[in-house]
Amino acid sequence: MPSKKPQVIVTRKLPDAAETRMRELFDTTLNLEDTPFTQEQLAEAMQTADVLVPTISDTIDEDVISQAGDQLKLIANFGNGTDNIDIQAATEKGITVTNTPKVLTEDTADMIMAMMLAVPRRLVEGAQVMMSDDGWEGWAPSWMLGRRIYGKRLGIIGMGRIGSAVAKRARAFGLAIHYHNPKRAHPDLEAELEATYWDSLDQMLARMDIISINCPHTPATFHLMNARRLKLMKPNAVIVNTSRGEVIDENALTRMLRAGEISGAGLDVFEHGHQINPRLRQLNNVVLLPHMGSATIEGRLEMGEKVLLNVKTF
Repeated sequence: MPSKKPQVIVTRKLPDAAETRMRELFDTTLNLEDTPFTQEQLAEAMQTADVLVPTISDTIDEDVISQAGDQLKLIANFGNGTDNIDIQAATEKGITVTNTPKVLTEDTADMIMAMMLAVPRRLVEGAQVMMSDDGWEGWAPSWMLGRRIYGKRLGIIGMGRIGSAVAKRARAFGLAIHYHNPKRAHPDLEAELEATYWDSLDQMLARMDIISINCPHTPATFHLMNARRLKLMKPNAVIVNTSRGEVIDENALTRMLRAGEISGAGLDVFEHGHQINPRLRQLNNVVLLPHMGSATIEGRLEMGEKVLLNVKTF
């Protein structure tokens, strides 16, 4: 007699290939409408599922986990991180948590590089001019001037997989690589990237032309880039963040961008999720993206495959 398939509940619409395979392997409930679950719906799902497959937009906190049934043994997160899940509460409840690492590195690094070009060269502003009713009045020698990135210094906060991938791309564009990390990178990687290590984040920030934030959101990195540290940056510097919005004090950053104390910013993540500071949206010196860093067809399919592997292995 065949063993009973585990009941899997998926909280968001996933790539068709991943959903089809899940239906083949497990007793799977899909969210074809892609309507985000409320906290009550998450709790209800955890009362009946053997495996929950949430995404980074689902907040699996202590309250929700406390309502989980004894049959729930795995939360297989569809995402690179797990900071949307209370790991300690899950562990105490006997629930294993998995994620999908090493899938998004190249896609996210590409997006970071794109924003490092788009902000100083004012690409979004130029595109908006071309799409406006007023149109473009023709070339002028002093109009829409940006800044060259070749020969500038890039400061990477968090030299992990993504930070290293950004550094490799940036070197090809003629940027000098600097980085801050809790732990110094391997000498071979430093030599390959010709990277300069700074044990003092403050010292590095004051000298860089571009800052790329690639560290995770933890209690230690919440508002790591607070008002004091943002003020250390040069007025013509640019900051790019694709990691987690909570790492930057968004209100302080908005004030400084409005005042011209920081030249520009490229943001793919925001401190309060999709609720973006309206004053930030009014600025011309920012590139704002809707969490697109990992949004490639190839990346999403690989994430789905990792979730399937995590569930099958468990």
